[in-house]
Amino acid sequence: MTSTVPTAVQHTDAQPPITMFGPDFPYAYDDFLAHPAGLGQIPATEHGTEVAVIGGGLSGIIAAYELMKMGLKPVVYEADQIGGRLRTVGFEGCDESLTAEMGAMRFPPSSTALQHYIDLVGLETKAFPNPLAPETPSTVVDLKGESHYAVTVDDLPQVYRDVMNAWNACLEEGADFSDMNQAMRERDVPRIREIWAKLVEKLDNQTFYGFLCESEAFKSFRHREIFGQVGFGTGGWDTDFPNSILEILRVVYTEADDHHRGIVGGSQQLPVRLWEREPQKLVHWPLGTSLKSLHEGEPKPAVTRLHRTAGNRITVTDASGDIRTYPAAIFTAQSWMLLSKITCDDSLFPIDHWTAMERTHYMESSKLFVPVDRPFWLDKDEETGRDVMSMTLTDRMTRGTYLLDDGPDKPATICLSYTWCDDSLKWLPLSANERMEVMLKSLGEIYPKVDIRRHIIGNPVTVSWENEPYFMGAFKANLPGHYRYQRRLFTHFMQDSLPEDKRGIFLAGDDISWTAGWAEGAVQTALNAVWGVMHHFGGTTDPTNPGPGDLYDEIAPVELPED
Repeated sequence: MTSTVPTAVQHTDAQPPITMFGPDFPYAYDDFLAHPAGLGQIPATEHGTEVAVIGGGLSGIIAAYELMKMGLKPVVYEADQIGGRLRTVGFEGCDESLTAEMGAMRFPPSSTALQHYIDLVGLETKAFPNPLAPETPSTVVDLKGESHYAVTVDDLPQVYRDVMNAWNACLEEGADFSDMNQAMRERDVPRIREIWAKLVEKLDNQTFYGFLCESEAFKSFRHREIFGQVGFGTGGWDTDFPNSILEILRVVYTEADDHHRGIVGGSQQLPVRLWEREPQKLVHWPLGTSLKSLHEGEPKPAVTRLHRTAGNRITVTDASGDIRTYPAAIFTAQSWMLLSKITCDDSLFPIDHWTAMERTHYMESSKLFVPVDRPFWLDKDEETGRDVMSMTLTDRMTRGTYLLDDGPDKPATICLSYTWCDDSLKWLPLSANERMEVMLKSLGEIYPKVDIRRHIIGNPVTVSWENEPYFMGAFKANLPGHYRYQRRLFTHFMQDSLPEDKRGIFLAGDDISWTAGWAEGAVQTALNAVWGVMHHFGGTTDPTNPGPGDLYDEIAPVELPED
């Protein structure tokens, strides 16, 4: 078993992981990227034209990289550092190889567009030690003061298997899971759209918790409570209980929570390497050109103002006071920045899109890591023969504890705690050291024989994404009734139907995508925006490789009535 509560369909060698194109917009981005014809071309008269790219996270860097290859000149603005929530940090005074992932740290194989870029820049991945994953030596589930040690789900008490079975039954009963899973594996677009259209209409107003409660399989409160605390795939999901069930179904349909891998050396290497990469196939620019060279080494600073000027152009003011005007722009930062940190004209977007951005719901998230001298958790308890410490799921303050190593006797790291929403807010007033003390106390109650402190070799590092000034949250998670808002944001790259004075600026980033919280969504919306900019400049894709906008009428997201 790969998780405490796995999805209903198990992998076989003959059944590869599905591609995370998702049920809302079943477009094969991986095929688009792999095609030898490339992503498209723009008229030669537009070569060298500047396009603003606001935000240097993964979405912004991919958009800028692909625009550069088409012959445009992306101008990247970044308030903090290249990478966004792909943020890898070191520990002061420790070996540089010892790192902590403050944001994205685990990626499913179904993220095939993301994998294209991981392969492109030559990064390696390795299995991530999620609870009860085959690569995880052991897992401890600690609920209500009672701990259970397990290598596989079969080692847990029967009630956990009952919960697993309840979740599988719930998915089949309420969400046509097997049918959708098969349709997505086969890339059967008509069938995907048929199943999903009915579910969107039926479930848009339903919470995750309400969906569980309506299932006969989850009539037991005890089962719902355990499911919330232990969950499936990566751990407890009770922090998602108030969110739309549609958000959860997207995750399980695309297997986004299964078979995770981490990037060796840290995920931030991906956008940084793309920033520095000199593509062999590019138009207009000489060989040896990179995003870094186009920017003379550094992106431009934070954007402080966006407004429209004559000719429906986009004028950008940055923190240095520099003012530049562009015929097109891509905005990839979290959309709340347009409501708070950046002074904007109302004329930038249609009023319905402003409403959708204002209604975006972000989840909080916090982590704390410590460096340790070695993976001591693999030591064996003399009395039981078990690992002295394990990947830990608990209802205590820490919630999820992950053990990360590069081999015996090498320095390692512990993610002492990874929490979301209310659990994250509980940490907000505490410093890194105060957080560590609470975490060590909680873990000491689970592992009374283990002195974690004596293995710590450096200061802790922590993040609370809700407290980060250029993020104000970890990722979008739609509430019930938000489907229409998300559709407006995702489809914004299709601008032919907009008034001319509302065109030219394109939204991208994982909060614009249907798969928020996953890097794949950042990649897909970047590619949508690249298509939008190309189309805006009169460019086209190769007939043998139609882009997401070319096929839009066939695969457009379900549209719900507004009256």
